[in-house]
Amino acid sequence: MKRVIVTGGAGFIGANLCQALAASGDYQILNIDKLTETSCKASVAALEDLEHYGFLQADICDRAAMAAAFETFRPDGILHLAAESHVDRSIDGAAPFVQTNLVGTFTLLDVALEYWRTLNVEDQAAFRFLHVSTDEVFGALPLDEGVFRKDTAYDPSSPYSASKAGSDHLVRAWQRTHGLPTLITNCSNNYGPYQFPEKLIPLMILNAMEGRPLPVYGKGNQVRDWLHVSDHVSALIAAFERGEPGETYLVGGRAERQNIDVVREICRILDDRHPEGAPHDRLITYVEDRPGHDLRYAVDPSATETALGWKQTWTFETGLEATVDWYLANEAWWKPIRDGVYSGERLGRGKA
Repeated sequence: MKRVIVTGGAGFIGANLCQALAASGDYQILNIDKLTETSCKASVAALEDLEHYGFLQADICDRAAMAAAFETFRPDGILHLAAESHVDRSIDGAAPFVQTNLVGTFTLLDVALEYWRTLNVEDQAAFRFLHVSTDEVFGALPLDEGVFRKDTAYDPSSPYSASKAGSDHLVRAWQRTHGLPTLITNCSNNYGPYQFPEKLIPLMILNAMEGRPLPVYGKGNQVRDWLHVSDHVSALIAAFERGEPGETYLVGGRAERQNIDVVREICRILDDRHPEGAPHDRLITYVEDRPGHDLRYAVDPSATETALGWKQTWTFETGLEATVDWYLANEAWWKPIRDGVYSGERLGRGKA
């Protein structure tokens, strides 16, 4: 088995990644997560009894803890997903984003480099540091033209995307300066099981189920490219196993939708699955737009498909229906979050 560290493995994408790695039987996994209020250890509870899975509660900014983890676990690589990742929260307070996304990534790079230098030549060549980033580092696109590619200039708009852009630059610098075998992936908007309910799709599903308003920013005409989390996970594994050090791989779903259309589609599905609340679109409420809200993101994944032999398996329609069904069937996962950590309140108002 390859020995891999996954950071942020109790988060949305990280939990799905840990589940996929564990199911493959090819990996010994050490999941490192600080367990912030947006993490959920219940997302990986089914893995706890597996011999090839371990969990460490630690902050990636804690250099001593990270160095000890590398020295004890002796990984063949790291998949770095730990991040503060919600734009609205970064508007309300940027400090945690700078700390985790920039200082945390720097700490991991510094520790990984020190560890990597102790390896023999063969193990150094096989080692990988995969840094998982976002398409938001590229800024916004016009509504009717253009897509992001790996050579698109960085132009972040929010404190969140700026912190992720900075972390991408650090990762490239450690590869170019020190030779550490790093890779970067930039993905479009993910959706699917175990997503924290402050994000658009789970928030709309849960609010609609409870008969609460469905807040849509501005006119709801912002466009996002949607990617099912399991397709993203398969791309991450492909990049980790077959990617070239120094490369960047863009992962998208070829599923551009206006936010308002996503919300209406959720309402349509719930009208069928949860008819006692129908029509759910009566709950749509337009609210003041988010400051600095990017109008459109769109990713061209064709280079990644060619280089890694990766293909997505979900359409947005089938993926969204499966996601609604998952939340309907898993109240035991999301209800403690709604009751205790995040009840659906508006974020991203800024400090004005």
